[in-house]
Amino acid sequence: MCPLNLSGDQTIAPNDHTVWFAGTQPHRRDCTAIDLSIDDTVRTMAGVRVNFRFSRAPLGGNFANFYDQVTAYVAIISGPAEEVDPLLTPLTHRVLEMREEESVFLYADTASARAQITEQSSLLAQDRIAIIGLGGTGSYILDFVAKTHVREIHLYDDDLFATHNAFRAPGAASMDELNMRLGKAEHFELVYSKMRRGVVAHGYLDESNVDELRTMSFVFVAVDKGRAKQLAMSALLEASVPFVDVGMGIYETVADGPLWGQLRVSTALPGETGAQVTISTADGGDKDVYDQNIQMGELNALNAALAVIKWKKLRGFYVDKSHENVSFYHLDVNVLVNERRT
Repeated sequence: MCPLNLSGDQTIAPNDHTVWFAGTQPHRRDCTAIDLSIDDTVRTMAGVRVNFRFSRAPLGGNFANFYDQVTAYVAIISGPAEEVDPLLTPLTHRVLEMREEESVFLYADTASARAQITEQSSLLAQDRIAIIGLGGTGSYILDFVAKTHVREIHLYDDDLFATHNAFRAPGAASMDELNMRLGKAEHFELVYSKMRRGVVAHGYLDESNVDELRTMSFVFVAVDKGRAKQLAMSALLEASVPFVDVGMGIYETVADGPLWGQLRVSTALPGETGAQVTISTADGGDKDVYDQNIQMGELNALNAALAVIKWKKLRGFYVDKSHENVSFYHLDVNVLVNERRT
């Protein structure tokens, strides 16, 4: 324990390099006492019973901040134990619960902090995202987007989350979850609400709710039904809402033979129409090719990753030098082709 030194609501450098300690006398590996104490008077401070006051001044006399002060003493005390067993650690890895006003996440985003990309992550924080279609590709888009700081994620899909969906969606669904027979949107809202706030399930997109898309800042279109796609595109283009449309076609070369095909990511930005010709809004009826198409989890995930990377480039999270609005991944030759269509 040490006195907290504040200026307003910000910490400043400690006034004193000493700390109070609650515990027994620290020892070295050879069992000799570590000479840190300048006071062994037992007392109670802020409701904590302390046994020692330690003093080990750094070069210059005082610590620059409280983090340096605390970790310096922790290293002195824990070092001998770590010499005996390197797997021992003074770190508790306690999960920090976050309040709603602090974060969209229920617990602290330590991944961004560890990678030192909190500034880049904040570029995504104000987005209101919609994902139309939560099949193989759409569910992976959700998985990637849910782990960013976006403010809201709206899910549009009223199909049931069935057994076959569990084999091409991220994570692992239990028997109990499958037996609940929830819609995909409700299922994924339940899954990702364990981690974050702002995930909102909607039914299937139709004329009654399509205007909700006009209030979004970015939309991922991952639906195969042409009518819903046309409805969404019309509203998004009219409202100048940027969106990405994804598609994939994977087929057998011959019966029971190896698979081939391609993935597509098309980006539509306000004032740009070039990529729209790559987006099919046709329904195939009883002969809908997509209904016969092969869906593989890793290809769905790759398609989703390409779409999310494009969104992050548009937000300045990643560098974008090509500014393509259409990308095709050709599976048989393992080639990604970028195009800029005007």
